[in-house]
Amino acid sequence: MSNPVQDQIVSILAEQAVLEPSDIALDAKLDDLGIDSLGVVETIFAIEEAFDITVPFNANAPEESSFDITSVASIIAAVEQLIADQKE
Repeated sequence: MSNPVQDQIVSILAEQAVLEPSDIALDAKLDDLGIDSLGVVETIFAIEEAFDITVPFNANAPEESSFDITSVASIIAAVEQLIADQKE
């Protein structure tokens, strides 16, 4: 079963990490993928553009953000929640 949100996010992360999408594990942390803080910011921008959402993320204080970037799966879940919230 294909998940278009998951596929898009994996694609964005793969591009940032210069990896193939098939190399991106859902339990991988961004550090594991070699995505640094600048890469995280670029990833957030790419996600916002791809899904036409606003991500509540503060690059200066990522730990204070309600947007969970601890793993690939948590990013997917957070984006799915933002999309659902926007449709309400």
